[in-house]
Order: sequence, then structure tokens, then C-alpha cells
Amino acid sequence: MKKAIFTLAIGDNPMYQAALKSFELYADRVGADLIVSKSLHYKIDIAEPAYHASPAWTEKLRIGELLKEYDRVLYLDSDVLIKPNAKDLFDLYPDRDTTYWLNEGALKNRESDIKLVTDVLGNVSWPRTEEGAVYYNAGVILASKESGLFSKTSLEDLQKLCNKISFYEQSYFNYCIHKHGLKHQSIDKAFNRMDMFGKENYLEADFIHYAGKGYAKTSRRRDVQFLKDFSEIYKDIIPSNEINELKDDAWQAYLKVIYKKYPLPNFLIKLFSERFVPR
Repeated sequence: MKKAIFTLAIGDNPMYQAALKSFELYADRVGADLIVSKSLHYKIDIAEPAYHASPAWTEKLRIGELLKEYDRVLYLDSDVLIKPNAKDLFDLYPDRDTTYWLNEGALKNRESDIKLVTDVLGNVSWPRTEEGAVYYNAGVILASKESGLFSKTSLEDLQKLCNKISFYEQSYFNYCIHKHGLKHQSIDKAFNRMDMFGKENYLEADFIHYAGKGYAKTSRRRDVQFLKDFSEIYKDIIPSNEINELKDDAWQAYLKVIYKKYPLPNFLIKLFSERFVPR
């Protein structure tokens, strides 16, 4: 069986580079090829969107192209950190007629997102449980040829949605699952551990997802927090000079942002940052 791990990492963001190091080690351990999109393959016109929208989100359509070559594809956002001892997701979730991802609808109310996508594309029978609507997070997706989802998605539909709805590709993929009656199942939160679950013991998860603020006080500090955790987790596995270089790059990128934000001398901003920002 041919397996691939797929992600998108454009540019030299140190968080992405650290994430890729963890992906490489995991891919080698589970016998998968690592595929990295370093440029965009799907042109979409995003103009004055009602919600934040990135053209990079359409790159997840490439999962469908990869499934023409591979039997199974594990998609990961590039702000995910895989632990060195993470369990094999391919083995834990073996049914190839099922798409696996985390049901965040069990924790967060996504009814407004569901209404946005159905208002554009039409109503479908959307499953709900006592915990809430079934609405999956698209930061970690395990798909197979037989599961069928990415043979039902299109760039044309995403173009209809991108300027009108929030999380346009995520809501669209959820919509397609339910519209076409495809099999789906939630993975354990250990494989998509976001800060919506709280910060307690988050470093014990297999896949730590730094979406949003990513366990930091603000989103601006997210990359610094990622590299802080990465350096602790991989300190005996990856050479210290490589880790320190990535940490310093993330720190300098953070300082560059806040230098522009605050009307204070840079040396004062740096002094306060070094004292109060964990790194």
C-alpha cells in the first residue's frame, strides 16, 4: 500500500521548517512519502471576502490528485507538530472507505458556518448529535481512494464560496461529505490537539496543532511558542545548532512584527520582550 503525508509550506517560516522536520521523521517511521507543496497549484480569486480567506486553502484539493498515485494520504497543516513517539494514524484508522478527521463540532458551535455554506450550495441532511452538529476540522485529514471525498470536490465550488463564508474549504469539505453520503469518522483529539481543548497536558498529544493563538498569549507569539515546544520535544533527536537557528529565526521574526506595532524605541521593545515572552 502506497501512503503519503502531504502539507503546504511556502516560504522559509521557521515554524514550517520545524514542522517539516517532525513530518519527515514520522513519514520515515510509518513508511510514507512526504509531499510538500511549496507553491500554489489552484488559482482562486479572493476579492474583498466577508471573512478571512487565504488562497492557500485551496491547495488541499491536491489531496485528490495525490490519491490517483497513492492509496492513502494524510494531510497536515504546517502548524502541526508531531511528537517523536506518535502512534501510526494509518494503522489506527484502517477503513479505506472512510475519511477521518477531528469533529470539532462536538466542542464548538458551528451552526453559523453550516448555514453559510448551505445558503450558497443548498441544504443537505447535516448530522447532529447531543454534542452538536458534526463539523470536522480540516487541519488533519486521513483520506483514501475508496473514501471518495476528493473526487467530489472542485475548484469551481470553492470559488463560489471563498468570498462569502468563513473557513471556506473546511466548510465545503464537510458539506460534500454530507451531500454525497460519504463515510466519515472522528479521530481522537490526540491527533489534532488544538488549544480549544485547553492547555493542560497538551504536550502529551501525538499531533499538536497550533491553530489560532496556538497555546501562546497572542497569535503573534504562536511561532515562538511552537519553536519553544519543538526545542524541548526534539532536544535529544535533532542537533542543537539546527534547533537554535530555527528558534532564533522565529524570535527575530516576532521582534520585527512588534517593532512595527508599538511606538517605542526598538531596544526597549526587545528588552521587555526578552523578559516577558516565553521562549
